[in-house]
Amino acid sequence: MRIIVSLLLALLIAPLAAAETSWVRAGRLVDVVEGRVLSDQLIRIEDGRFTEVRPYAEGLPPSDDIIDWSDFTVLPGLMDMHTHMVGDIASSNVAAPLMSSQARDALLGAANAHATLLAGFTTVRDVGAYRAYTDVALRDAINAGNVEGPRMYVSGAYITVSRGGGEVSALSPDVVIPDEFRRGVADSADQVRQRVRELLAAGVDQIKVIATGAVLTAGTNPGAPEYSEAELRAAVDEAATRGVYVAAHAHGAEGIHRAVRAGVRSIEHGSYLDAEGIRLMRRRPVWLVADVYNGDYIDEIGRRDGWSEEVLRKNRETTQTQRDGFRAAVRAGVRIAFGTDAWVFPHGENARQFAYMVQNGMTPMQAIQSATINAAEMMGRADDIGSVRTGRRADLVAVRGDPLADVNLLYTDLVGVMKDGRVVRTP
Repeated sequence: MRIIVSLLLALLIAPLAAAETSWVRAGRLVDVVEGRVLSDQLIRIEDGRFTEVRPYAEGLPPSDDIIDWSDFTVLPGLMDMHTHMVGDIASSNVAAPLMSSQARDALLGAANAHATLLAGFTTVRDVGAYRAYTDVALRDAINAGNVEGPRMYVSGAYITVSRGGGEVSALSPDVVIPDEFRRGVADSADQVRQRVRELLAAGVDQIKVIATGAVLTAGTNPGAPEYSEAELRAAVDEAATRGVYVAAHAHGAEGIHRAVRAGVRSIEHGSYLDAEGIRLMRRRPVWLVADVYNGDYIDEIGRRDGWSEEVLRKNRETTQTQRDGFRAAVRAGVRIAFGTDAWVFPHGENARQFAYMVQNGMTPMQAIQSATINAAEMMGRADDIGSVRTGRRADLVAVRGDPLADVNLLYTDLVGVMKDGRVVRTP
């Protein structure tokens, strides 16, 4: 009994364990909130979060545990709001998703996640998987520390009409697709509600609806709506009961209009975004997530590897139109978040898109903000990630040179990555 009492007293009077503290010296620090660059800053990190940012000249840290990135430009960890992390990347084989096992998809997902993190993307949205809930499993494995990868916010499956833009297609009509590939198929407002409930019960972070046909889904027309406004609103309303928002794959103008009026949070792709779509998006808190890089990749690799003429034609028809709409959206002040559709191209090459965004109307600072503070605001998480501010998660990247002079340096010269205060890539 005396031993037990002594142990309890020792626990009560013992000092609290000291927080794990480290410091980063940043030669140039990009303040994405204010849109400015600060010189020679010292960043204090405790237990994976920023606790102080001040000029280095104000005094050395009371610790030798300092990460010296004084030769580099330092930014918040980058964020990609449109990825598909699980399984193979896109190819000419439309049946490829059916030719891989769950185990193989998961292992490929782990490799994709690691490549994405090393490329400086510490947070991603995964906006749909053909095989339902594989993205949920990958997110949970990363959170548990079993897999090294970015922080993931996942969708579980696509809400899509039968044989629509979110289905494995171009197979014979009598081929039975396994149920795990059809968990999001819904052909009425009531079915949409039911599918959303099932996804929410599985623990997804957002809902993804396929509002129009798709470029890479054979037999569908990117410009054609696939859900009515009422069906899209059913998804939005059902998701809202759990505080979850809806992202809408929408290429065509009418599909964009319907999705915005229905109350979605983001328009993905936006290939045929028109003046009315821009007007609607400006009136509501709706974000554009446009993958303005990968049209070039699809054209080059698709022609080289024999992708179908249908896919190549649809890609040609949408690529420049999408970029023109993106440029108009930038001029009009539409909210824009960075998203690449990584899966179309190899994971880890996400930062190629920054140069395309600048070529199509953004300043380098705007492009960087789209992949940091703007992405965090779109997800409603700006108080947790997306900037180097007290209390935010300690996610950082270091770049050799000045990405505000040449934004492509984020792809060619990124040398350091930190996630939650832990360095995962060092110069």
